[in-house]
Amino acid sequence: MLDKQTLIAAELALAGRNEPLIIEDKHYVNGSSINAPLIAEQQQVLLGMGCFWGAERLFWQLDGVVSTSVGYSGGYTPNPSYEEVCSGKTGHTEVVRVVFDNSKISLESLLRIFWERHDPTQGMRQGNDLGTQYRSVIYVYDQQQLEIAQQSRETYQELLGNSIITTEVMMADEYYFAENYHQQYLAKNPEGYCGLGGTGICFPPQA
Repeated sequence: MLDKQTLIAAELALAGRNEPLIIEDKHYVNGSSINAPLIAEQQQVLLGMGCFWGAERLFWQLDGVVSTSVGYSGGYTPNPSYEEVCSGKTGHTEVVRVVFDNSKISLESLLRIFWERHDPTQGMRQGNDLGTQYRSVIYVYDQQQLEIAQQSRETYQELLGNSIITTEVMMADEYYFAENYHQQYLAKNPEGYCGLGGTGICFPPQA
């Protein structure tokens, strides 16, 4: 029997498919393209903090964030479905892809919000949501981002004390868009589920 709180081995993961999902490119909230190439000062990062519905809403509201989308990353199965990810047989976790203008909001600022708005010590779960698809992750796209993320984790670990952070911090692999109905879900369904909840430990105010 599969233990959904233990990452599946690559050789046991679902085969997936070669064809990516066809996604509506227009962001439901701000009208941006969710699949446009990065330009100028833009950067991207993948953040997993439990169910991706509430996490995406958290970031699309921030000044300096160009676009957001939700999808799957960190596992083995190409172009998985939501049902496959929830089965625990893909190795993927639910993530938000955040495209941001680095001249307006920094990765450090995004990560402060990331740490404060979920519990990064829970391993393969977030609150009542159990399974490897709810694990906490930061997937970055270059060495500078990696160093910023690692330092951010160390700083927040000092604030947490004995509660050990389990968040994965690593270079991003493939990102697979989730189905259209998941994109900007809480804008389309304002009464929908949002499982975000932090530890209550915040960073000191910035000077």
